[in-house]
Amino acid sequence: MVNTTQDSKTTRLVPVPAFSDNYIWLLRKGNHAVVVDPGDAAPVLALLEKHQLTLDAILITHHHADHVGGVSELKEKTGALVYGPIGENLPVCDHGLKETDQVGLDHLGLTLSVLDIPGHTAGHIAYFGYLDEQQPVVFCGDTLFAAGCGRLFEGTPADMVNSLAKLQALPLDTLVCCAHEYTLSNLRWALAVEPGNAVLKKRFEAARKTRDQGLPTLPSTISLELETNPFLRPLQSSVIDAAQGYAGKPLNSAVAVFACLREWKNNF
Repeated sequence: MVNTTQDSKTTRLVPVPAFSDNYIWLLRKGNHAVVVDPGDAAPVLALLEKHQLTLDAILITHHHADHVGGVSELKEKTGALVYGPIGENLPVCDHGLKETDQVGLDHLGLTLSVLDIPGHTAGHIAYFGYLDEQQPVVFCGDTLFAAGCGRLFEGTPADMVNSLAKLQALPLDTLVCCAHEYTLSNLRWALAVEPGNAVLKKRFEAARKTRDQGLPTLPSTISLELETNPFLRPLQSSVIDAAQGYAGKPLNSAVAVFACLREWKNNF
């Protein structure tokens, strides 16, 4: 799924572990690199030095400290341009972005389109584009997770439903590069919601084996999320029935089902 070749003409997509469960996404082609949501500068600087890479740009999805904590140091030490949501308070930002804006990463031969996806935070954005051979990819921060979604710190259930709808409308083979290794805990909850989902059961077993080997479960794909992520399935009868059972009352809209699912996950 992730290109791990050393060919200077291809793009490598690398999840760089940080803290206890964060991933800083690093894109590299030849001796040029871009990072997404560097909450810690140290692992990025180590990779840059190890592979003699020039950091061209830093992309930020939202303002939380575990996503921006390393930005100032990286900016100071590399001179990389910093891109981030125009509506959020960031430690450094050279280019404020909103939906319909684009980021051109010339050395990687990559152009990323910006999506506004509020909910987790008010100004949260995502970056969508196509890697080599037209492989779609989205960097979605803490909005969409593998089998989960972000908590609603600054937005409403309706905000998040609309934001997730933008992401699930992306091509089915889009690589979903979220920022946390929450997959196993999310899948355990998802199985409580849909215990009869055969694809979900298979995904849980695969993810457990992957983590037992100390490997990332990410990136996911939009296709896999549509099949196994309850937050993307609020109109599925099995999810509606489970949510209504948890709520103890009828739920008459996708937003109401989502709000119930989010409360369920918060307390799981």
